[in-house]
Amino acid sequence: MTVPPGGSVPRLFGRGSWPEVSRIADILRTETVGGALLVGAAVIALIWANSPWSGIYEGLTELQVGPSALHLDLTLAQWAGDGLLAIFFFVAGLELKREFVAGDLRDPRLAALPVAAAVGGMVAPALIYVAINARATDGALAGWAVPTATDIAFALAVLAVIATHLPAALRTFLLTLAVVDDLLAITIIAVFYTRSLQLVPLALALIPLGLFTLLVQRRVRSWWLLLPLAAATWALVHASGVHATVAGVLLGFAVPVKRRAEGPGPGLAEHFEHRFRPISAGFAVPVFAFFAAGVSVTGSSGFGPGLTDSVTIGVIAALLVGKPCGVLGATWAVQRFTRADLAEDLSWWDVLGLALLAGIGFTVSLLIGELAFGAGSERDDHVKVAVLLGSLLAALLATVVLRIRNSHYRRMCAEEERDVDADGVPDVYQTDPPPT
Repeated sequence: MTVPPGGSVPRLFGRGSWPEVSRIADILRTETVGGALLVGAAVIALIWANSPWSGIYEGLTELQVGPSALHLDLTLAQWAGDGLLAIFFFVAGLELKREFVAGDLRDPRLAALPVAAAVGGMVAPALIYVAINARATDGALAGWAVPTATDIAFALAVLAVIATHLPAALRTFLLTLAVVDDLLAITIIAVFYTRSLQLVPLALALIPLGLFTLLVQRRVRSWWLLLPLAAATWALVHASGVHATVAGVLLGFAVPVKRRAEGPGPGLAEHFEHRFRPISAGFAVPVFAFFAAGVSVTGSSGFGPGLTDSVTIGVIAALLVGKPCGVLGATWAVQRFTRADLAEDLSWWDVLGLALLAGIGFTVSLLIGELAFGAGSERDDHVKVAVLLGSLLAALLATVVLRIRNSHYRRMCAEEERDVDADGVPDVYQTDPPPT
């Protein structure tokens, strides 16, 4: 939401400030490349898991490595889910803290829209899933949180494939919604999917976490000091029974956003984000997708039997109906409550396209499916089928809606990129009123 000066009518999906738009554009380019790698890794896993060499794929996912004395003799699939995704959530924690401390969203009025949309996009699909599985007595309700997360990398890969010229404000909204979505998802994982809590390791985790916080607050960047403390925090959180990815978010929140003294250059959070986002998007998430997406489409857990399971039906319905309804409904509620208008040249058709994109759930959805039903179980395979099929259908529907408006988006993007005086700042950001 843009809040113009002088008490005029506020605007939903305003452009925001040029520094923020420029920074987010850099992030989206990285995530788009990561999305392509993610989709590629998932396709390779699906093909391999259904090939004559599927036994090799299963053996690879179940290969155990790591010191057993520290209870870290995990399979490669577990290392991908517990270890590599901690990097993903570390970056998400950095991004979320920066948005709310130094970004445009430090103003509660600007943060209201993406936060409300993320909450709506979590609650509505969960309710639809629960409604479909309410009478199930076989533990199906454990998967209620599977369809609550939006995969920004997958969504951006879809945008790249359909070559839509989505305006900066809509892309920024989608990214912010997904980041808040990730925070809600990790909170759900910590609260609802911690089956056995060991208080001693959890308390001990505060020691390396505290030392890490102390060092980064003093703007220490030495990896040989910070990395062992981060690893110790992760290992102790893992030993406590809380999912180890929670450690990634906590470490991200510990990093300061603003520089200690005024001057040029990025703060420590932005510095770490530049370093770790390519690792997260280009390696951690695709590797997790490779180990998580390999489900056989034949046999007892394939597409045929899986589509008759209430879990599969619930996840697909939640992604296709619940996510769009939640995001669209929450956006409409913010508009009604604040009496704001949509930004000029945008319509509710555009919001619907974004809401459909939010139905693309992949990385975190697959993770929650493993936690809810057990990695490699028949129900976990059904979740994989549902997430893959639901995300694909959501992507196709979003493609239809957004492509209809693509020529309009193209004109908007041309206006946003016009820089007549060649000063490096597009003209619209020099004439628009500030967002706060």
